[in-house]
Amino acid sequence: METVDKGHGRLERRSIQVSTALNDYLRFPYVGQVFKIRRSVLELKTGRTRTELVYGLTSLSPQKASPELLLQYNRGHWTIENRSHYVRDFSFDEDRLQIRKGNGPRIMATLRNIAINLLRLCGATNIAKALRACQRSKTLPLALLGY
Repeated sequence: METVDKGHGRLERRSIQVSTALNDYLRFPYVGQVFKIRRSVLELKTGRTRTELVYGLTSLSPQKASPELLLQYNRGHWTIENRSHYVRDFSFDEDRLQIRKGNGPRIMATLRNIAINLLRLCGATNIAKALRACQRSKTLPLALLGY
């Protein structure tokens, strides 16, 4: 199975090989299949190519997860990082905050998530830009809340 994607100045080719032949030899509970993913990335501006191999295993059997599905799962692995953690760190500079005791960190993370999701529900695609717009306006934040 192989996929090719073009975006962000790169051409990425991913292929996956899947097997159940090693299941009886692995000391890993509930192993369903093993896989090898090969990623080749061509930087379009520079022409440089890099290739990496990733080995993994899953508890999902071949009946529950085809090679195509495993490749999709692997590709979607960074979705949480890109949609939440990166936005919180970039837009709110979360890594440098000094709140470290008690429930403070959890409460602040929850408030940031509420703000991000509220902006997304209102159609914002660039959270940092939307936050700047809210900072400049006295009425926009209240309008987003329905007031």
